Amino acid sequence: MTRWLAAVLTALGLAVLACGGSSPETRTSGTTSSPRDSVTGAALPLGDGKVSTEPRRGYVWSCTPGNPNAPGAQVAGPWISGSWWYPARKVHVGGDVQWPKARYAVTVKGDRRVITGNRLPVNQGTGVFPVASSDPASAFDRNPNRIVAAPVRAVLPARPKLAARPSCLGFGAVGILNDGVLLFDALDAQGRDAVAHEVLDRCDGHPAPGGVYHHHDVPSCLLRTATGRATLVGYAFDGFGIYVERDSAGRLPTDADLDACHGRTSVVPWNGAPTRIYHYDATAEYPYTIGCFRGDSAAAPAAPAPGGPPPAGPQ
Repeated sequence: MTRWLAAVLTALGLAVLACGGSSPETRTSGTTSSPRDSVTGAALPLGDGKVSTEPRRGYVWSCTPGNPNAPGAQVAGPWISGSWWYPARKVHVGGDVQWPKARYAVTVKGDRRVITGNRLPVNQGTGVFPVASSDPASAFDRNPNRIVAAPVRAVLPARPKLAARPSCLGFGAVGILNDGVLLFDALDAQGRDAVAHEVLDRCDGHPAPGGVYHHHDVPSCLLRTATGRATLVGYAFDGFGIYVERDSAGRLPTDADLDACHGRTSVVPWNGAPTRIYHYDATAEYPYTIGCFRGDSAAAPAAPAPGGPPPAGPQ
């Protein structure tokens, strides 16, 4: 493990252990819809079973096998049909909870990029968690976790480098997005397509055990504001950027446009200037953001016991 990722694991591990609550400003109930269908189209291929033991385009190379007995959505919703799922048909956890104490900042100090925050979403609301029994979402995913604030301080290389070989993704967070929310990979604890199976709120987030609110993709709330050709929307924990890139017709790339880690090299805004650099790209289709780590600073956090709580690594 390099000194860069060691700093990330240490800082975020301490954040998990030092959880402190943050009171929401408002709490309202009622199922809300997501604008995701307007971004992704009518149907998407389901990612179930697309977990590999090596880099593979369109798959997640996971260090941790899924546990079929782990918590998660208890029912496959009617928006899943065979090998496809339909975002426009999916229910969402109701509510609009605002977090006025949310904070997120990124600074560059020499060869380090320092990211600080408190895991809460900046300038956007969340659903009401735990999911109320009166919420229609509870018929599919009775998420019992609440959202808990905790300090985050991630130290990443400001000028990341490609590794000789990619590395697998560990359990828990693989990066952090510019809404201040941690990014997990595309898998739920059972090893399924989390974006399709898990019932999320209107900004495509939900809390894990320990109160860790997180995304499994670039959420609709960020996608709809990223209207330029290339928009930096976050950072992977190997230091490379996560982008929303669009072609001249406004379309996102597909898996076929990207490599086995869900990235590519092109000119994007980076450190204040157009730079030809490797980066990860958001796609509408699974695995959505990162398939494996391509940077030389990446390493996997310790895996939890099967079915157990998240480890004391990036959460």
